[in-house]
Parts: sequence; C-alpha cells; structure tokens
Amino acid sequence: MPAPHENKRVHHPSSVKELKKTLRLEALARRDALSAEYRTQASQRIAAAGLETIPVAPGEIVSGFWPIRSEVDLRPLLHALAQRGARLCLPAIIDKQTIVFREHRDDAAMVETGFGTSGPAEDAPVLDPQLMLVPLAAFDARGHRIGYGAGYYDRAIAALRRKGARPRLVGIAFDCQQVATVPDEPHDVPLAAILTESGLRRFATTDKASENTFRMDV
Repeated sequence: MPAPHENKRVHHPSSVKELKKTLRLEALARRDALSAEYRTQASQRIAAAGLETIPVAPGEIVSGFWPIRSEVDLRPLLHALAQRGARLCLPAIIDKQTIVFREHRDDAAMVETGFGTSGPAEDAPVLDPQLMLVPLAAFDARGHRIGYGAGYYDRAIAALRRKGARPRLVGIAFDCQQVATVPDEPHDVPLAAILTESGLRRFATTDKASENTFRMDV
C-alpha cells in the first residue's frame, strides 16, 4: 500500500479552508501526472476490486459519475453493476447549490450536466442513491475526504439524510490522492470505504446513528 503523502509542504495556513485548498491542488497535481496508460489500467483494477468487495443487491440504486479530466474511469464498474441488476444514476448540477441524481440507462442520450460532466437528460427520473460512489480530490486513512471545493456532494448527502436516507458512501480515487490528514470540520461526513487500485479500504464511521448502514460487511 503506498504511503500517504505528508502535509509538510503546507506552510502555516491561516484556515482549514486554505489547508484543504492546498491539499486538494497537490493531490490533483499528482493525479494529473499519472500517465493515461496507468489511469486506464488502474481504473480496470478498481472495477475488478469493486465487483469483488462491494455488495450490491438487485434493484439497489447506485450513483456513480462519468470521468472528467484525470479522474478514475468508473464506467467499467458501473456497467458491470448494471449487469448485476443495479439501478444506476449520475449527478446533474441544477444550480450553484444543488445536484440531483438522474437515472442512467444505456439506451438513453447523455447531455452536459455541469462542471464538464455528462449525464442523463432532464426527463430522466430523479433517484435517491442507496450506494454513492463519490468522486474526490484527496482522502486520508480515517475516511475523510476533500472534494473539489463546491460542496455539492456534502449538501446532497445532507439532503438525503433529512429525508431519512442513509446511503453508503464509497470514495473513488487513485492511491496517489491519499494525504496524511484531512482537516475535517463538523459538517464533514466520513466515508464508509474508499476504492482505489490497491483495493477496498473500509473505515470505522463515527456516525453512530447510521453505523449499520455505513458498514460495508453487510
């Protein structure tokens, strides 16, 4: 397992927000530096590991994402989960605060859905994910993540929880995106697990109210 990248290059940030920004930019720079060949091979390993280790029941609603820039290509895993009976959905940006998850079907057209992403058109049903495969910029060994800075997933997860839903949260990243420590804040929700080319790593959640839901061994 690759060692996490130390935070030693950060020089006395004046706020948690600034530290997160620095860690985000450094982790994304490492990801961008990966060769296209490596990203393709690693994405295939991620798909294989996800199929082996993440339980998905027929009919379970799974949110994923189409890759942008140097992200993990999650399409092989999503296609395989659909073959096993999962219902897929992809995020669409509605406004500066909100994303929704529209159902994805192989025979449906894909449109631009904001931030350079692609997803189902507006007439696709909106679903509440039960398993969320979450994109991220950086993560640590406790399961804390740094997103891309807009907070869309944090707000989407909070909205689902207000409705009584407790989706399992699995981060998707390359090993090089791990950092020593993510400075977490009270509103941050830890991941249940993270899936990288090294396999699935499970984390103990501090969310006792939904501990059983977030466990990945059920």
